[in-house]
Amino acid sequence: MFNGIVSIRNKNGEEKVKIERPGGSLSPVWSICWNPSRDEHNDILAVADWGQRLSFFQLSGKQIGKDRVLNFDPCCVSYFSKGEYILMGGSDKQVSLYTKDGVRLGTVGDQNSWVWTCKVKPDSNYVAIGCQDGTISFYQLIFSTVHGLYKDRYAYRDSMTDVIVQHLITEQKVRIKCRELVKKIAIYKNRLAIQLPEKILIYELYSDDSSDMHYRVKEKIAKKFECNLLVVCSDHIILCQEKRLQCLSFNGVKEREWLMESLIRYIKVIGGPSGREGLLVGLKNGQILKIFVDNLFAIVLLKQSTAVRCLDMSASRNKLAVVDENDTCLVYDIHTKELLFQSAPMYQYLERKMFKEAYQIACLGVTDTDWKELAMEALEGLEFETAKKAFTRVRDLRYLELISSIEERKKRGESNNELFLADVYAYQGKFHEAAKLYRKSGHESLALDMYTDLRMFDYAKDFLGSGDPKDTKMLITKQADWAKNINEPKAAVEMYISAGEHMKAIEISGDHGWVDMLIDIARKLDKAEREPLSKCAYYFKRLDNHGYAAETYMKIGDLKALVHLHVETQRWEEAFALSEKHPEFKDDVYVPYAQWLAENDRFEEAQKAFHKAGRQSEAVKVLEQLTHNAVVESRFNDAAYYYWMLSMQCLDIAQENEQQKTEMLQKFHHFQHLAELYHVYHSIHRYTEEPFSFHLPETLFNISRFLLHSLTKETPLGISKVNTLFALAKQSKALGAYKLARHAYDKLQGLQIPARFQKSIELGSLTIRSKPFHDSEELVPLCYRCSTNNPLLNNLGNVCVNCRQPFVFSASSYEVLHLVEFYLEEGITDEEAVALIDLEAPRLNKREDKWQEMASDGAQTLRFDDNTDIIEEEDPFTAKLSFEQGGSEFVPVIVNRAVLRSMSRRDVLIKRWPKPLQWQYFRSLLPDASITMCPTCFQMFHSEDYELLVLQHNCCPYCRRRIDESNQ
Repeated sequence: MFNGIVSIRNKNGEEKVKIERPGGSLSPVWSICWNPSRDEHNDILAVADWGQRLSFFQLSGKQIGKDRVLNFDPCCVSYFSKGEYILMGGSDKQVSLYTKDGVRLGTVGDQNSWVWTCKVKPDSNYVAIGCQDGTISFYQLIFSTVHGLYKDRYAYRDSMTDVIVQHLITEQKVRIKCRELVKKIAIYKNRLAIQLPEKILIYELYSDDSSDMHYRVKEKIAKKFECNLLVVCSDHIILCQEKRLQCLSFNGVKEREWLMESLIRYIKVIGGPSGREGLLVGLKNGQILKIFVDNLFAIVLLKQSTAVRCLDMSASRNKLAVVDENDTCLVYDIHTKELLFQSAPMYQYLERKMFKEAYQIACLGVTDTDWKELAMEALEGLEFETAKKAFTRVRDLRYLELISSIEERKKRGESNNELFLADVYAYQGKFHEAAKLYRKSGHESLALDMYTDLRMFDYAKDFLGSGDPKDTKMLITKQADWAKNINEPKAAVEMYISAGEHMKAIEISGDHGWVDMLIDIARKLDKAEREPLSKCAYYFKRLDNHGYAAETYMKIGDLKALVHLHVETQRWEEAFALSEKHPEFKDDVYVPYAQWLAENDRFEEAQKAFHKAGRQSEAVKVLEQLTHNAVVESRFNDAAYYYWMLSMQCLDIAQENEQQKTEMLQKFHHFQHLAELYHVYHSIHRYTEEPFSFHLPETLFNISRFLLHSLTKETPLGISKVNTLFALAKQSKALGAYKLARHAYDKLQGLQIPARFQKSIELGSLTIRSKPFHDSEELVPLCYRCSTNNPLLNNLGNVCVNCRQPFVFSASSYEVLHLVEFYLEEGITDEEAVALIDLEAPRLNKREDKWQEMASDGAQTLRFDDNTDIIEEEDPFTAKLSFEQGGSEFVPVIVNRAVLRSMSRRDVLIKRWPKPLQWQYFRSLLPDASITMCPTCFQMFHSEDYELLVLQHNCCPYCRRRIDESNQ
């Protein structure tokens, strides 16, 4: 920070370490950098501040070493990618190279303004520099090898500032830390010379032991020297600067100097007495000289035409080996100046195709390059034995495998040398020469394969057979493969189509989302090619292109896949239309549609869909869950509707499954009963929970009475007896049924009453005591079979206490309707009964029939207009209403054919239940009241009530059949 503090924080910004440095705000920190090296034991942070210091810290905040004085304001610090060096620049207008310990090694580059940033390219020696004036510079750093060798001791530079001396036999090593840039190293016997930027250090061994590795400083020459080469002798150092050679004592005094004709390229100490050592000097002009350090005159040994790169003398001092600038090794006799050996003669044998002789020369000693040249020439000359030996020398397994392959082919009887040579040229990269030989030897297909493998398709076309379509297809396919691999997919698709490889073209187009190209391919394909067309359809689905997918499935006639497509894309209308034309796919459409509806909380529609699909068990499960939810959520009107639907589904199952018939019919009657209970309890619940009542007091009175009489055995989930008795008590008291009200209040005393009703019930229980102990006669229900007035509280339930005839209630007001159920005599079918009733045999009296029948939306309505007093004879049905008084069993009304024939169709309402249920017949006994029956749920209503409810809800209030639906 600018105040000189370094704060180390975690990734959440929480401070972990705070480093307070001396100088404070006078030394603002301008650049920091972590050492990226993984070899360091600790994380090291380099910190450069404008107090002109470089410091190093561990992660714990502990400083490593002392501050390094920079003498400039640093603006940037950057480590090399392995952490071995540091780059730093700033106000000194240059970028300098430092060791990882902060030792300055040198200048990378001088600039014209402050250096604000410098970065090293990862895993390389390239450096980018940015300056104040906007210039960007790019440098490459070359770290040359600085080393020296004498017999079994090898000295080399390490980390730019250290020197390591290694004993090549014992492999012992010793490190000499110089803490400055090591520029040159020379080693001779027990002497070691190290040139630093401002001095030369002379080291010597502690003892004469050949294995001793302990060096100590003998002398220091505190002078700056500029030299190209440095050698050390027992008492002198030799400096080379271009053409000049200088001999200095260890005190730095120049004793001798030699000036050469040409640039000095190499110096070698060849030994000699102490202080009188001999040197071999090689020049750029090819001259080789011998110099003694105590003699001013140089001795010319010989001169060659090429520049000297390296030289040495044999132990007997009779031969001189020279490596020239062409990497040719030449061996001379020192006395006769005769050239004894040269690596070049091998090539003379190669020119003459004398491969065995050339091999013999090579065995005397040549470079790897020479061995490879020999191997190649022998291979081209089909001299496989020599080539094999030469390639073995350079360990070239690739060519050895080729030679082995050719030898195997020769053993099998192949003898076409042109074909062998073509293979050799192909291996060498001489493809055109190889192709010519392939053609010449009658193997054009090999040339075609070669050019195809090389992706040189234009050349490959020249070797296609005489219009062979297989070869053409193969070539185009491979060209397409290549285009695909080099990321040219469109070109690859076009080539695959040309080659007839439609599957590959489709896969590439699909993977890249090219819908237009896919549909073009699909439309061009024949409908018999099902596999590629199916692949096209698969990609159309994946790319959300429903239209093209449907078109493709239609083309191949895969209707099942088309159905699944419509279902997967939730295009239900298309799916329904297809299932209508092909009923075998009904399950494939309606089952997933039902599941989709259920997942989207559209349970009623889901139930219908399951039912339509014939999945009755799933439909029942959905309905049961719906019903349970409706009850738990106090939606009793919905619960009634769902129970009615459940009952009808049970009836459907009983129709279809004979084994489950009995069980399903029991469930049908049970669910019908529950549906009616929840239907009436809906009104009770609204009355007790809502501030305003939607029903007349008489209706609530009838509903609560009906519900109380229906709850004789068990109370279904969600229905409250307290609410039912509370409503009954209040309405009974209001309408004058005081006896019934008192009974209701008494019953409430034995139940757990909610706090909100407590006060009202207690008050009602007290006030009802002041009322007469009887019920109003106007409220007493009448049995239309036996004309008996029934008590308001009936222990038998909703039946007549006298004749046991079940009452028929209006499904809206729950008044007792003037209907009596009758049964057919044994042997009379429903069809025959209806036919007999429809006959409407005339009565003997002259009564004018005032009945008017109206049928709308499938509902049956009876109206009666009575304008005159009519005297009619006794109705045969009335006679059937009689029963034996005093009996405890219910005696149903059973009619024969004669009675049926005497009935008027307008007097009869028929519940036409589907099989296996029997139809139910009801006779209206009061001509002055009109009754309407819903043709779906067969619930009875006063016609005026039904019409009003239909106007309000646009459907039947019980089964919710819409008035615009036809009777199914």
